[in-house]
Parts: sequence; structure tokens; C-alpha cells
Amino acid sequence: MTTLENIVRLRKQREEIVKQHVEAENRHDIDATIATFHQPRYEMNGAPCDGEAAVRELLAGLIQGFPDIQAEDVSLRHMEGGVLVEGTIRGTHSGEWAGIPPTGRRVDVPVVGIFEFDDDRLVCEKVFTDMATVLTQIGVLPGNN
Repeated sequence: MTTLENIVRLRKQREEIVKQHVEAENRHDIDATIATFHQPRYEMNGAPCDGEAAVRELLAGLIQGFPDIQAEDVSLRHMEGGVLVEGTIRGTHSGEWAGIPPTGRRVDVPVVGIFEFDDDRLVCEKVFTDMATVLTQIGVLPGNN
């Protein structure tokens, strides 16, 4: 197999894992989401969430706070050590989240995820979003009117 064929094969494997991961998140299937990792790890705006128990707690908290949460409008770009994903997170703040009682308000925020790989093994999803926008949309921070 040539170097180019190896790169194409690896990119296809990584892309398939990322698609399975995002689909599992959108189904709110925590077990299936965790199964896509070699070792479960998220970093949310730089804050690490390491290990199965911590990742399970993070995902359960998001689903509790936003029971209809979905990643939409997803586009993928390959990079040397992983896959960059751009999308939009949408959902309704219908349950307690991060100690904030439900407001019933919708969130619609851009998000970037960097899926880091060791060869074909997913080792971390780094998620970046503007939390001030999230807090403004759920009514915790004042908006610019």
C-alpha cells in the first residue's frame, strides 16, 4: 500500500469514528458515545473531563439540562492528528444544568470540535463554544437589546 493509500484509509477510518460518535451523541446514547473512544476524554473550552465516569457525568448532565440537544449542520475537515468538526448545537433548557434551573429557552450556538486521534483511535474530543452566548440565550446573562 502506498503512503497516499494509507493516508486515505486512515482518514476514512477517523471520519467513520467521528460520524459514529456524533450520531451516538445525537441519540443521547452515552454508552455508544463512550465506546467510540480508545480512552474517554473531553475537553470543554479547555477544561478536561477525563475517564469513563467523568465523561458519563458530563454527557448525562447535558442531556438532563437539554433533553432535545442535537449537533446539526456538521462539516468535517481532516488535519494531521485528527478531525476538525464545525456545527451548531441546538436544544431547549428544560432541565437543571450546571446548577441552573430550567428556563425553557432555546440555545442555538456555533461549536467547534477537535477530535484527536492516535492513529485510528479516538483519544479526545475538544469542544469549543461561546458559553456567554449559551448563558445569554437561556436568560442567565443579560442580552444586548
